[in-house]
Amino acid sequence: YFSTQEETERLAYGGRYDGREDFAVVTHPYFRNSIVPLASDQKPDLSFFSLDCFHFSERGHSEMAIALWNNMLEPVGRKQVYNNFTLDRNKIRCPTQDQPFIFTRVISVPTTLDSVPVWAAAVLAVAGLLIGWGVTWLLLSCRERRKQKKMENVTEMK
Repeated sequence: YFSTQEETERLAYGGRYDGREDFAVVTHPYFRNSIVPLASDQKPDLSFFSLDCFHFSERGHSEMAIALWNNMLEPVGRKQVYNNFTLDRNKIRCPTQDQPFIFTRVISVPTTLDSVPVWAAAVLAVAGLLIGWGVTWLLLSCRERRKQKKMENVTEMK
């Protein structure tokens, strides 16, 4: 099973483009769960498609452009995953005073002042490793002592 959308997300969010301030890759899932728009007679509305019924018409491209623009103004992880095919221009969103930018992964991550420092993960990992080694050494040494006592008891009985 191969999903182009999943592979594109894996490429975009795989870490290859992380850490850059001058470049960002963001997938926009506005077409993931879309359905063909229906006309009033409940048949597919062909006005969204060109003559070949595969490519979008001017109206279809207009709807896709609105969906893309709106997706760019939504945080990563909370983007709309469908396209609402309507002829309503009121659905076009605008940047707000609080969020006057296009969202990327970096901008979408909430920042908190009381977050755990980055070095804390490394310290906890090393501490966990040392504790694991200590417990393993303790268990193996106890096991070895029991074996030695058992051997001493067997040799004394002879």
